[in-house]
Amino acid sequence: MTDEPLGLTVHSMPSPQQTLAVAEQGRRTRLGRAKMLLVMLVCAAPVLASYFTYYVVRPEGRSVYGELIDPQRPLPAIDAVAPDGTSVALASLKGQWLLVVVGGAACDAGCEQALYLQRQLRETLGREKDRLDRVWLISDAQPLPERLRPGLQGATVLRVPQAQLAAWLQPAAGHELSEHMYLVDPMGNWMMRFPPNMDAAGAARAKRDIERVLRASSSWDEPGR
Repeated sequence: MTDEPLGLTVHSMPSPQQTLAVAEQGRRTRLGRAKMLLVMLVCAAPVLASYFTYYVVRPEGRSVYGELIDPQRPLPAIDAVAPDGTSVALASLKGQWLLVVVGGAACDAGCEQALYLQRQLRETLGREKDRLDRVWLISDAQPLPERLRPGLQGATVLRVPQAQLAAWLQPAAGHELSEHMYLVDPMGNWMMRFPPNMDAAGAARAKRDIERVLRASSSWDEPGR
C-alpha cells in the first residue's frame, strides 16, 4: 500500500463586508415585513373595532333585528346595467353603507312596500342619512314601470341577472331573495340580512340596527364616496 498525499480543498471564506451585507439585507427584509403587517393592522383596526363593539361589547338586553352574515360576502366583480343601458361595475358601489332591495322590474305590492320602507328608513336617519345609499337590484330585463320612478329619485337602480345575485346574496331558508333587505358595509361586504317581508314595526327595529352600525363605524366611515 502506497502512501498518497492528502488532498485538501480550500473554500474561500466570505469577507466581513459580505457578511455584513447579508445580515443587513435580512434585517431590512424583516423590517419591511413588520412595517407591512403594521400598516395592515392600522388600516383594519377601526373596522374590526367597530364590528367588535357592535357585535361583542353589547349591553345586556339589546336585541338585534337583522341577521349577521358570517363570513361576510364581498361585492362580486361583475357588471350591472343602469336604466339608461350603461354598464356599471357593481364594485363601484363601495364607499357607502348600502341598503339593498332585490326584485323583478314589475314590482308587486311586496316590492313596492320594500322600496317605500327602504326610502323611509334612510330619511329617518336624519343627518346620518348621507352615509347610506338606497339600492334596488332588478333581477330581470322587464321595463321599469313609470309609477315607480318618482319614489326612486336619489336611489341607485341597477339590473343584475338573478343567477349572479343568487351567487352573492342568499335568502333565509324557505324564502326568496326579494323578501329581504340587505345591508352592505362601505368596504363592499354584505354583512346583514333583515327578516323577510318587513313591515313598519320591523322597519323601526331595522332602523335601530342601522343606527348602531353607523355609530360604531363613525371613526372610519364618512359620507360620500
